[in-house]
Amino acid sequence: MKLEVNIQSSSTDIMNGHSNGDMNGAGDIITQNQQRGWWTIGLINSRYRYLTAETFGFKINANGTSLKKKQIWTLEPASGNANDSMIYLRSHLDKYLAVDSFGNVTCESEEKEPGSKFHISVSDDNSGRWALRNVERGYYLGSSADKLACTAKTLSDAELWHVHLAARPQVNLRSIGRKRFAHLSESLDEIHVDANVPWGEDTLFTLEFRVDEGGKYALHTCNNKYLSAGGKLQEECTSTCLFSAEYHAGALALRDGSGAYLAPIGSKAVLKTRSTAVTRDELFSLEDSLPQAAFVAALNDKYVSVKQGVDVTANQDEISSHETFQLEFDWATKRWYIRTMQDRYWTLEAGHGIQASSDNKSSNALFELEWQGDGAVAFRANNGKYLMTKRSGHLYANADTIDDNCKYYFYLINRPILVLKCEQGFVGPKGVRMECNKANYQTIQVIRGPKGAVYFKGQNGKYWYADNEKVTCDSDTPQGFHLELREPTRLAIRAAAEKQYLAAAKNGNFRLVGPDLAHATQWEY
Repeated sequence: MKLEVNIQSSSTDIMNGHSNGDMNGAGDIITQNQQRGWWTIGLINSRYRYLTAETFGFKINANGTSLKKKQIWTLEPASGNANDSMIYLRSHLDKYLAVDSFGNVTCESEEKEPGSKFHISVSDDNSGRWALRNVERGYYLGSSADKLACTAKTLSDAELWHVHLAARPQVNLRSIGRKRFAHLSESLDEIHVDANVPWGEDTLFTLEFRVDEGGKYALHTCNNKYLSAGGKLQEECTSTCLFSAEYHAGALALRDGSGAYLAPIGSKAVLKTRSTAVTRDELFSLEDSLPQAAFVAALNDKYVSVKQGVDVTANQDEISSHETFQLEFDWATKRWYIRTMQDRYWTLEAGHGIQASSDNKSSNALFELEWQGDGAVAFRANNGKYLMTKRSGHLYANADTIDDNCKYYFYLINRPILVLKCEQGFVGPKGVRMECNKANYQTIQVIRGPKGAVYFKGQNGKYWYADNEKVTCDSDTPQGFHLELREPTRLAIRAAAEKQYLAAAKNGNFRLVGPDLAHATQWEY
């Protein structure tokens, strides 16, 4: 079983807690005032029940069966000391977990108190479970039945907690020591930690939480393989691919079953386990993977590129890093910056041409995306004009209305494997029928088709088929869908031929509901 909850974040570092979201439903994110080193987590006791803060009466218990809104806790460092594992735990109601002088556990105060501070240690049994010792009283936080207590001087199973990271499962992995990002090796059989920037699909990893395998984590690559402790990628997730998650002053360490930690090793920075001690080399941050896209001009069927220099031109037949662009959302204007791998932004120039020559986010670097319903998008520049493709392939912002010259077919490049979630839960199968209320997700393979279309393939090797009653994963023939990016972590999905959107229902069913975006579900991805 693989469990995850998505973080809705505009950009940057999940483990370091930068966010523009709000707690808007089960599994959405926390607040906007996050600081570096903060995590959002769920805590699972020995009976595999989650620590829960009830919405009314500030009651707390340990009877949650899955990680939803009431089971999410914000872990805040108690100091800036890099070697300190002192933390506070804050509920979704912005109240701090605390212990009074009698050992009673409360969660009622918006202020940090002496009894609110806990020290994290990791159990010695290689289970990866955490112990939370109250600093003021010196006792460990535990649970028996539903009741919480902080009265144990020594550790038993009741005082040990599995940690479920409440992060978007698809992330970029950054080494704290090397200050580089992990990526799939050219040989496709290792992970190397030497990328300056996380660019393209090979820097995307899915961190899978496996509650039925001792609350361990597996690192799933974009080519559908799993990292083993020895550094090689495997087709199947075996015991050598499972790691415990440890908190070290805001950073993440992943420990294998023998007690050794993942780290980049050697001149190639191969990710594997070696040392049983934690230094900066064994520490990582999980950073939110921003959408990266390629665009095909409808006029000439060429990819938009900056390969030739600063001019943004539709003139390439294949996708490389020069044809891949990062989309960065501006919440104030609801428009987008479009960034190249060279850290330059598409910018409207004086003659209405589009160049990628600026490293500044000016108003002329903002573009409104208008989805056309046929897999294409139109860009409205800061002068109010639409981008169009000249016969030379150059892009200019001088069109008043949208015609075929203004259309660009959209491909989400860095999601070859997709995880989808809505307010009801994750998308996963029940037999061949797909439902959207699952506690565990199933990864979906995304295959690019013509003119912005994509096909969804399940782990059973069959394709998705959607109609006005249901979605199944049992077709031998692919059905085309179009992805429409609506926010940094949300997209709408429209069936290409039917031109109807997918929408979720409260009972877990989802289906095509019509062409009106107002009725469509905006899926977290």
